Amino acid sequence: MTTHHPRCDATAAWAALQGHWQAHGRELDLREAFARDPGRFNAFSVQAPEVFADLSKNLIDTATLHFLLDLARECGLEARRDAMLRGEPINRTEGRAVLHTALRAPAGAATPFNAEVHGVLAAMLAYAEQVRADEHITDIVNIGIGGSDLGPQMVVPALDAFAHRGKRLHFVSNVDGHDITPVLRGLDPERTLFIVASKTFTTQETMANAAVAREWFLQQGGTDIARHFAATTTNVAAAAQFGITTTFGFWDWVGGRYSLWSAIGLPIAIAVGADNFRALLAGAHAMDRHFAEAPLANNLPVLLGLLDVWYRNFHGFTSRSVAPYHQGLARLPAYLQQLEMESNGKRVDMQGQPLPYATSPVVWGEPGTNGQHAYFQMLHQGTGVVPVEFIAVKTPSHTHADLHAKLLANCLAQSQALMLGKTAAEAAAEKAPTAAADIAPAVLARHRSFPGNRPSTTLLLAALTPHSLGALIAMYEHRVFTSGALWGINSFDQWGVELGKALCSQLLPRLASGDTTGLDASTAGLLAKLHSA
Repeated sequence: MTTHHPRCDATAAWAALQGHWQAHGRELDLREAFARDPGRFNAFSVQAPEVFADLSKNLIDTATLHFLLDLARECGLEARRDAMLRGEPINRTEGRAVLHTALRAPAGAATPFNAEVHGVLAAMLAYAEQVRADEHITDIVNIGIGGSDLGPQMVVPALDAFAHRGKRLHFVSNVDGHDITPVLRGLDPERTLFIVASKTFTTQETMANAAVAREWFLQQGGTDIARHFAATTTNVAAAAQFGITTTFGFWDWVGGRYSLWSAIGLPIAIAVGADNFRALLAGAHAMDRHFAEAPLANNLPVLLGLLDVWYRNFHGFTSRSVAPYHQGLARLPAYLQQLEMESNGKRVDMQGQPLPYATSPVVWGEPGTNGQHAYFQMLHQGTGVVPVEFIAVKTPSHTHADLHAKLLANCLAQSQALMLGKTAAEAAAEKAPTAAADIAPAVLARHRSFPGNRPSTTLLLAALTPHSLGALIAMYEHRVFTSGALWGINSFDQWGVELGKALCSQLLPRLASGDTTGLDASTAGLLAKLHSA
């Protein structure tokens, strides 16, 4: 039985933070803070497994951190964490445990379901190696959506340096036929393996795309569905009815957005092999141990989660931009959107009471340096402040040293520019660019000035490997848990997704019939437009 812990706003630490914010916190200037304290970088840096984090360019000082850590303790963060790791049903609205950490614990560990987890893992990895050794299979198509798509779709390109060169991985998720059509166009049915990823084998989008894939396979002369289709599902009977006999299951305590470590990771295992998949799990497990054992003041996921609360509830920042300076991590922002916003996009606490404060920020971003030529203008000179998370990798997997040096220099320069800014006087002292004849130099200088004092975090990996990627992803998972625990919400259900699904099922037959009876005027009008000749 989980113990009740106070919500963040019902603690003495919250009141103390409010006082600190009013007196000092909102006035902190990073440029002055670095000038006063030459040791600030070392004081606000943390080395976790595989991930070095520079937190020194955040709008915090030692007093802020002290109050935030008090808040974590008073909210019972450590007890909540331990309850999750023990397998208590902390997902109370669904009556489930939350045990994605058990998926990456080594064999023989004293973790819940260890034998069952490793039984499925061994079978799944054996099948992955079988596919990797089959020269006749050149293309693997993963059909899933949400957590059954975003995790593998993010990890496979991230680990391209470790991928089997004889296998091409494709991902289909959108029920829009424009997603699956170009994928199928370039495939040979006798050289293709389809993986249907759906825990229940009833997910509407996934099953619709799976049906299209099966129809295409048969129309193209395919004759052996059992050989060319596999499923990651717990509904073995439904998969068999579809024609699939190779299935790998997982458990109800594996949330979709936490499932890449399970059988859902089959396309990852096919791409990089069993040993590298185990290294991915080992990296995540190393971060799990850090989260479980490191003191709060040196616990990287905890510190990042506390920063999220500080920025969301005190500074009022509504979003966070993730800028990975590694092309392999191009899909990481999309992956984090689901991880964070589906987990913590909640408006009531565990007791169902409306929250008087904001929860999940909007998470968004693009790889650097592409983002610099798109939205960094707003980050530097926009009216709102957006904390930025830079991710850099010291050693690339390619041989173009000059390109990598330019990439890293851009990463460092952008975080430096966000902090330092440029005054109008500094801009005026520079050689001005050509401008309209009637624009005064002082006006031009104001256009070319930057406010600075804009916060950022830099996460540094020595190299992007299966082990380091596993640690990085697990760090983000535990960060989400930390902020959700302080906000007093259930980070592990997603009821908000269900209403649209139910309404879609009701509207689907109406698109065929044109019946608008009982619909609101807008939906009725749109449906009529779509149904008209």
